[in-house]
Amino acid sequence: MADSQVLPKRGPFRSTWLRARKARTPLVLSRRPRRRLGTLRWCGRRRLRRRLLQAEAAGADWRESGCPVPRAVARRPKPEAPRPAPAAPPAASGPATLPIPPVRPAGPGRALLLLPLEQGFTFSGICRVTCLYGQVQVFGFTISQGQPAQEVFSAYTHSRLAINAVHYSMPEKSKKEMKREARTLLRSHLSRDDRCWLMKNFSPLCSIVMLEQLKTSTVNFLVSHPGLSYVFVQESPTFQINSEHLALRSVGIKREKKKNGLRLTESVLSALEELVTVSCEVDGCPVILVCGSQDVGKSTFNRYLINQLLNSISCIDYLECDLGQTEFTPPGCISLLNITEPILGPPFTHQRTPQKMVYYGKPSCKSNYENYIEIIKYVFSSYKRESPLIVNTMGWVSDKGLLLLIDLIRLLSPSHVVQFSSGRSKYMPNLTPDYVDDMDGLYTKSKSRVRNRGFQLAEFTENLEFADEEKESPVVFTGHKLIRVQSDFTFRKTPRNRESHNKVLRDLAVLGYLGQLQPPVPRPLCPLHGLTPYQVPFNAVALRIIHADVAPTHILYAVNASWVGLCKILDDVRGYANGPILLAQTPICDCLGFGICRGIDMEKRLYHILTPVPPEELRNVNCLLVGAISIPQCVFKSQRGLEGTIPYITTDYNFKLPGASEKIGARETEETCEEKVHPKPKLYRRIN
Repeated sequence: MADSQVLPKRGPFRSTWLRARKARTPLVLSRRPRRRLGTLRWCGRRRLRRRLLQAEAAGADWRESGCPVPRAVARRPKPEAPRPAPAAPPAASGPATLPIPPVRPAGPGRALLLLPLEQGFTFSGICRVTCLYGQVQVFGFTISQGQPAQEVFSAYTHSRLAINAVHYSMPEKSKKEMKREARTLLRSHLSRDDRCWLMKNFSPLCSIVMLEQLKTSTVNFLVSHPGLSYVFVQESPTFQINSEHLALRSVGIKREKKKNGLRLTESVLSALEELVTVSCEVDGCPVILVCGSQDVGKSTFNRYLINQLLNSISCIDYLECDLGQTEFTPPGCISLLNITEPILGPPFTHQRTPQKMVYYGKPSCKSNYENYIEIIKYVFSSYKRESPLIVNTMGWVSDKGLLLLIDLIRLLSPSHVVQFSSGRSKYMPNLTPDYVDDMDGLYTKSKSRVRNRGFQLAEFTENLEFADEEKESPVVFTGHKLIRVQSDFTFRKTPRNRESHNKVLRDLAVLGYLGQLQPPVPRPLCPLHGLTPYQVPFNAVALRIIHADVAPTHILYAVNASWVGLCKILDDVRGYANGPILLAQTPICDCLGFGICRGIDMEKRLYHILTPVPPEELRNVNCLLVGAISIPQCVFKSQRGLEGTIPYITTDYNFKLPGASEKIGARETEETCEEKVHPKPKLYRRIN
């Protein structure tokens, strides 16, 4: 029998290849990826096509307006010499780096983040973070599996936040048992494909995080104003069109470089560890005063310290003494707050109601030091010493600012003083206990000049008298522990643009407070002129202009379209018939909130006040204070729905009128000619 002939296998004809190519799904790209695609070779186009189809299969919406990509004729690759097989890589002792991107789309507005141990994910934008397995840390706050989701705000005005995987205790279980436990935990959150992807790349030390899209009425109100849409996410051209980029975009965040994130020096970490240890003791209620010059990272340190303390204790008290850059309130306030939730964003994203607050009315205390000290004494008297207290101070630490800081140290008697210094900041002497004892303050004298007249702190806070001649203080300072911190904080502010940058942050804080007026999502935003204001009779509240002397006949012009503090004074103002009721001096009283005087009805003698303060609190308001804190210009210029002439806006203004210049009417002393008060020119009109 003849041997059967074995025929060689033949590949498909060229027509078969052409039919297969025509059957492919057409790709739709925008102009820039199309331009980049034209420069790729055959292999590069094939790889790019595979990635795009994988992203489409994963459910990501990567298609943009454009036209189908023309398919060029495939070129046969050049034959290459055979290469030797690569050697097997050596076995690694630790967890290996994932060969795939750590982000995977998990549905509309959701993404999975797989973080190996000690790896981080730096991003910009806002999202809701949930730890499904393991343990991660965001801005010093630890999020473990089973804990509720946290809202994270990473803005371009501050250092970008990062989600870092941290070490957590592992029971004595095998890797198979851990994977089974993780699969059980993820079953109620993820689909089968997502669980399979995670289990394929699972390691015992990794952490699994769910990133979800977050929309709040405050953020929507902020970014609705022109020029503020860049605060959280800045769109930039990118060539990385992959599933990770599209998944993050659907969530509303963007991956950032690690160098744009927060970097803590060794001295900062050492100070945090020491303060957390002291605060977690049985009787640990330290008073921590943080001081230093401007732009050295004091506020960032305070937020990180608060988050670190909340990992171990339930609440922290916070005393705000910085008038220009407040943390939880609009600017111009001295406040005491009880913090129970983590701080995962800049100040304009977490405006809160203080336990006690006084409206100073100006972003600086240079015009009235004595009133500044008296207000701090009044607010500090509400501290009950039941939890640690963090005191934030001003960045003015030269000349009289340093003397005022020494007065604060003697007044508050802190147990720890954290002093920041930087190579870019001005020289500041070390505030050791000996230095504070031997140095005269602005209103207090050194220990050698007290003349043995010693009283306790409680008596000092009640009976401190400011003498015109000697201004001696009867307090005996008990001493503190100085912790020096060398800051490597990078910032963009310079002496030229610092004031404008701080003005933007103050406007954002005011807008963040006004965002509380908006209805909750998913209801649409409502312009401020479309909200219903409260009607307040003239004889129900008293008026006071804090920052300038205004003639009584012009008081209502100054109050109209202004930012007002809603305060409560002890005097009864209900005995007056008509009003308006004018105060001769600025009272030190509780401030319950803020609002906008939207209009004044002279016929019915009513103020129209727009405020987020609840009605039960408004019943206690009997005083309106007007200061130098102004309403942001975008509130007047960018309200939707206005037709014709915009109220309160004019270009025809005569600065030669009495009171229109910056020097006439400002309430100043001879010692404070350094800073001038700039009243805002406006055309006073009523909003119908």
